[in-house]
Amino acid sequence: MDEDRMSTMTEATRLTREGRISEAMTLIQGTLSGPGSQTPGPGNGLPVLAMQGPEKVRSMPGRRGPDVLPAGAQFINFQHTGPAGSRTYKLYVPSGYGGGESVPLVVMLHGGTQDAWDFAAGTHMNDLAERDGFLVAYPEQPSSANGMKYWNWFEPGHQVSGAGEPSLIAGITRQIMRGYAVDASRVYVAGFSAGGAMAAVMAATYPDLYAAAGVHSGLAYGAAHDVASAFAAMSNGPAAPTTDPGRGIPLIVFHGDQDPIVGHVNADRLVADGLRTVGPGAVRSVEHGQAPNGHAYTRTIYKNANGDTLIEQWSIHQGGHAWSGGSTRGSYADSQGPDASGELIRFFREHPHPVPAS
Repeated sequence: MDEDRMSTMTEATRLTREGRISEAMTLIQGTLSGPGSQTPGPGNGLPVLAMQGPEKVRSMPGRRGPDVLPAGAQFINFQHTGPAGSRTYKLYVPSGYGGGESVPLVVMLHGGTQDAWDFAAGTHMNDLAERDGFLVAYPEQPSSANGMKYWNWFEPGHQVSGAGEPSLIAGITRQIMRGYAVDASRVYVAGFSAGGAMAAVMAATYPDLYAAAGVHSGLAYGAAHDVASAFAAMSNGPAAPTTDPGRGIPLIVFHGDQDPIVGHVNADRLVADGLRTVGPGAVRSVEHGQAPNGHAYTRTIYKNANGDTLIEQWSIHQGGHAWSGGSTRGSYADSQGPDASGELIRFFREHPHPVPAS
């Protein structure tokens, strides 16, 4: 994004927080309705979800990708086609994978304007997959589905099981499970920004497929039903109680408390929704820490009566709209930590599915 568009989005965010939604939408439409752009509206998306935050967040000067692969590792292009359409994706297969022993699978959903290469580079998730021996899938949202490549998490047609983008992401997951030796009890989904919001959708609509979910700088399932409500929720949280997500799965949430694009209140709503699914009685504990030479953070842990962790919430102090602990090889990454990718994998490792997915 250039400086003019960043200034526009900053002003639009201010207007939204003052309750002047129509003025904010008019401002965005005027900026993004030129040649080659798409005006915000149902079907062509919300072009504001993965804007860069302030310092320590860099856009990519052209397409860059992860470093050279280790010998024997693969980063493979695939395509999945289902009733709702087709999506390409990339799959990282670590060098130690032999196909004889089942391994975990992590599905990573990128933010707006990103692609698989960019998201893999910024999160350094492939490095962790190489170290720990799991598969990583990166579904890609094409510009034909959304002009800025945002997952359409805010449209009702993409908030249900068996239809829309959730069916495509689940289809990609199952295609990999058929083609590779995947441990069905260790399949996980995570995402950033619009991808984080879609990860929350996947957790709510496919709880039998995914053992746990991670949401970074995202929003709760059912937080919006159209473009205007999505834009309002990004700044102020959902205007009304979010849709009952039904049976919840373990959840880990990351959010910068200075995020200028998706307000930190959305992390609180994600946690509140997660606690609703498990009923009363969760035990809360709080830890404070600081990444080496980086951000301070607050980690809040919710456990059930048996001592099992249900939800973790990481609030990154002075953090913006960026993947915490990410690599500047990718966009929207804040290298000053804490390491969201490492904590995601640690949390996932602790939460296998109690019953293998069918």
